[in-house]
Amino acid sequence: MTDATSGPLPGVTPDSGVTPDSGVTTDSGVTTDPGVSPDPRHDVVLDARGLRALAHPVRVRLLELLRLRGPATATLLAQRMGLTSGATSYHLRRLGAAGFVEEDTERGNARERWWRSAHRTTSLNDPDLIAREPDAVLGCLRSVAAAHSLRVQQALNEVETMPEPWGQALSLSDVSLLLTPAETRRLRDELRSVVAGFRRDTPEEAAAAPTGAERVVIMSHVLPDPADRP
Repeated sequence: MTDATSGPLPGVTPDSGVTPDSGVTTDSGVTTDPGVSPDPRHDVVLDARGLRALAHPVRVRLLELLRLRGPATATLLAQRMGLTSGATSYHLRRLGAAGFVEEDTERGNARERWWRSAHRTTSLNDPDLIAREPDAVLGCLRSVAAAHSLRVQQALNEVETMPEPWGQALSLSDVSLLLTPAETRRLRDELRSVVAGFRRDTPEEAAAAPTGAERVVIMSHVLPDPADRP
């Protein structure tokens, strides 16, 4: 493990970059873990059409923004992402066709459409679908990984202006372990249990949050190292 905990980022301790969860678990993107049971009140379970719709990093990022920041127009989203309104509208329509976003008719008007996320999270937990659509699954995973990378870079871009307590709390870390598949699954599940013990960023729990609480994103990647294989 390489320790890079100097300067204003005492929490940064990378072996090579990030802190690891097997599969991908994102409130803003996709949960690709057969061990996670979706909540029918808030989750959508991916099918083949949904997989293909999310096999694009722009769409994953748009869905992320709508889930984290609330309803927005294509123009607002384009400004946040550095895209044209036309390109953003195209990707929103693709997300809408797959059921991930919907028009917010309470905000929209004849000139401008507002969009909102239709769900809080997206789950891929059908082993048969994963086996049938390996290319689509990989495309979806790559899109989520790209979205994770972008969020890390955006946070690091704000480090110099970040309040000191938050700069001290920030952490980037990874550790190389020697594990069996069963041990790796146990580690993944235990990491998930630790995170589950903390307050979620939901309207229900926000009301009870103490003063000074802000959104904190945990990205967890459990990745077998292919470099070790013959």
